[in-house]
Parts: sequence; structure tokens; C-alpha cells
Amino acid sequence: MKKFDSHEAFNQAVESGEQLLLLKHSSTCPVSSAAYEEYESFVKEHTDVNAYYLVVQEDRPLSNHIAEAFHIKHESPQAILFNNGDVVWHASHWKITYDSLLNTVKENR
Repeated sequence: MKKFDSHEAFNQAVESGEQLLLLKHSSTCPVSSAAYEEYESFVKEHTDVNAYYLVVQEDRPLSNHIAEAFHIKHESPQAILFNNGDVVWHASHWKITYDSLLNTVKENR
């Protein structure tokens, strides 16, 4: 699991066209902490998944850019799956579970 630290890194990853899973995480929210644990568990067991995260408080401009560029309402926590440079799925809060991540990644390969 890699951390996005710039617009350039995010844009390059999305423009590669590969499947990319992203978690927008809030470091101050207990619900986000639970979602982060689910995400981390999933990523540790599925090392073939191109997984990233960003901490909203550390990079609000990138978080806002993602919401605006892909026309999805900002939420945190929020998991987003990109395929071929487009958002194919997103979920927030308690809908971010190991099983939801597994099913979504499998369905969108």
C-alpha cells in the first residue's frame, strides 16, 4: 500500500490505465480508522492489487481534485476503484469492508 503525496503521482497512476484502489482516510475519524483497518487487511492479503491511500488532512487539495475531476462527492473515509483511468466504484464509511473490496476488485478485473 503506497501513499499518494502529490497530484503528479496520482495523475500518473490513474493515467497508467491499470486498476487502482484508493482509500481517502481521515486521521481524526473513528469510522475512518475502522475502514483503514479493513482496507489494510485486504491489501496485505492481496498483494497483486495496486493499492494507495491518502490522508485527507495532509493533502486536502489532492482529495478535492479527485472529487472534482471524477465527479464524485468527497467523503472520508472513501474507497475508490479506478479502471482504465475511470472510476468504476466507490463506497464510504461502513460500506468499506474486506468483503466489499474483494468483491469489487474481482468484479472489475
